[in-house]
Amino acid sequence: MKAKIHPAYKEITVTCACGNSFKTRSALAKDLRVDICSACHPFYTGKQKFVDTAGRVEKFTKKYGGEYFKKPAAKPAAKK
Repeated sequence: MKAKIHPAYKEITVTCACGNSFKTRSALAKDLRVDICSACHPFYTGKQKFVDTAGRVEKFTKKYGGEYFKKPAAKPAAKK
């Protein structure tokens, strides 16, 4: 390997939105903030967690309202 071509590999702190933090090493020189980590990700915890990062759910409910998820009314039976 050539000398002095690789970036510096420093210890950084990764902090999750859930409050969990851990130390790791990276070429990134500053601390890192993430939305989901292994302590709160549904795959690792086995629990369903709803994450709305950009207000997409509010935008959807505002656009379609609560009526979107309701079943349509039953049609009256046709006369024979």
